[in-house]
Amino acid sequence: MKNPGLIIAALVLAALLGLLYWSNRHQPTDGAPASATPAEPAANILTLNEADINKIEVNKKGGDRLVITRDNNGKWQITSPKQMGVDEAAVSGMLSSIASLSAERLVEEKATNVDRYGLSEPVLEVIITDLNNTTHKLLLGDDTPTGSGAYVQLAGDSRVFTVASYTRTSIDKGLNDLRDKRLITANADKITRLELVGKGQSIEFSRDKEQWQILKPRPLRADGTKVDELVEKISGARMDVSDKDATTSASTFASGSAVAIARVTTDTGTEQLEVRKVKDDYYAKSSITDGVYKVTSDLGEALDKKLDDFRNKKLFDFYTPDKIEIHDGPKAYFLTKGGKDWWSAEGKKFDQSSAQALIDKLRDLGATDFADSGFGSAVLEIVVTSGEGKPLEKVLLSKGNKNILAKRANEPAIYVLDAKAIEDLQKLLSELKT
Repeated sequence: MKNPGLIIAALVLAALLGLLYWSNRHQPTDGAPASATPAEPAANILTLNEADINKIEVNKKGGDRLVITRDNNGKWQITSPKQMGVDEAAVSGMLSSIASLSAERLVEEKATNVDRYGLSEPVLEVIITDLNNTTHKLLLGDDTPTGSGAYVQLAGDSRVFTVASYTRTSIDKGLNDLRDKRLITANADKITRLELVGKGQSIEFSRDKEQWQILKPRPLRADGTKVDELVEKISGARMDVSDKDATTSASTFASGSAVAIARVTTDTGTEQLEVRKVKDDYYAKSSITDGVYKVTSDLGEALDKKLDDFRNKKLFDFYTPDKIEIHDGPKAYFLTKGGKDWWSAEGKKFDQSSAQALIDKLRDLGATDFADSGFGSAVLEIVVTSGEGKPLEKVLLSKGNKNILAKRANEPAIYVLDAKAIEDLQKLLSELKT
């Protein structure tokens, strides 16, 4: 008697073989296109030299025609639907994807009915032109049934491929994807002058090499870090292209409250950015592009500042001093740097920790506010000499009604310090040891 288990196994095997044979000879019943054998290697749809491409035309089904061209200097520009600059990073990414376009799968070697892939009336046409005026037309059709890719064909080629969704996304670009979204084109490190007008004030900054200075409303020391932050915000201003209704934005801007006008100057000219606020939103108008655009609150808040926000509150600019001279009434203290040590006028070496504590305190002395008047007789005089190319710094401290007031030599500014500033300094001086 035959083994029943072997008979059942044979019947199951025969059924599986029959099913495999049937599936290889029939299209899927849901109408989806057949796929290439998974083991079949993916093919390159396009292999072009990026440097040779000088024009890309994008035609979306039911949409506008977008054309970008590269001039003789290698600079890309949008030429249709209207002339404007490009986002270099976005164009570079698109160009890289097109020039080296690889398929995910080969669907059909010789497709006779491309309508089933959405390629007879493609969703997207991309026409690439090179320096020799040779063109390549790329057709993008429907998404694959799984939604993980899209069908693609090169015009004049009977093959149909699929590409991954991220590849399609990198090619399927519109005007707002590729346009230059900068509201100021000046590079932050090239800006040498900045004017901020708003809230009844006009502040002007000037940069000499890496050092910022306040010129208006009067010459003052500037907090370079704060000014740099403002410059970065202005030069990094971007338009919010998701705000579709330009007419509404323009009318909103017209009714908004003024925040500030910022003008930045480089060796190539001056650009202006005007920002207004409506409720919690900020809108900007730039001198380098048409229209009004919504901008981030960070930009609006960075411009909404007062003069004192940009003033240098530090009493001293030194980092590593060479000599320190302090007069406290009849007492005088002299510290001179020699190698790694500090020495007194009598040639005695100071205790390193006590000398360093004093230097750190002087370096950290900073104002909590500024005053226009009230500076009386100086009770403490500090002179610091540095070997860093900085001039000799002299600071006088006096006692005000409630706080300590300080002045730097040859400067009109009066700095308001914490009431304990003189006491702390006098304590550190008394603790100097040799």
